Amino acid sequence: MAIQPAKTKFRKAQRGRLRGKAATGCSLIYGEYGLQAVECGYLKTNQIESARKAIMHYLKRGGKVWIRVLADKSYTARPAETRMGGGKGAPVGFKAGVRTGHVIFEMAGVTGKEAEEAMRLAQFKLPIRTRVISQS
Repeated sequence: MAIQPAKTKFRKAQRGRLRGKAATGCSLIYGEYGLQAVECGYLKTNQIESARKAIMHYLKRGGKVWIRVLADKSYTARPAETRMGGGKGAPVGFKAGVRTGHVIFEMAGVTGKEAEEAMRLAQFKLPIRTRVISQS
């Protein structure tokens, strides 16, 4: 599954503001366990991938993992040691806006203890506070 889009309508996105609770994507759809955001924030593609790798490494290819976020917002950066002015920088990468309550990862085919430990390892890789949720 792709973490970023293959093509976007515009090269540079405006920043906007991220606040409030998630209207959709708050409940588990595919798996039995999930990692849910407790606060709003942005997740870069490398942070999502790093958390995914931490989960997969712990599970040793056991179970199934779904990524429920897509980094579809481009962000820009100016070159180092550049003077003020001269417009907006070039696009550097993509990030995903995550609101409170949105499920980031889902997991199935593992025990509750394994899922909780795998999600705990993934939490260290993410810049926002999260919690582990389950179907029951």
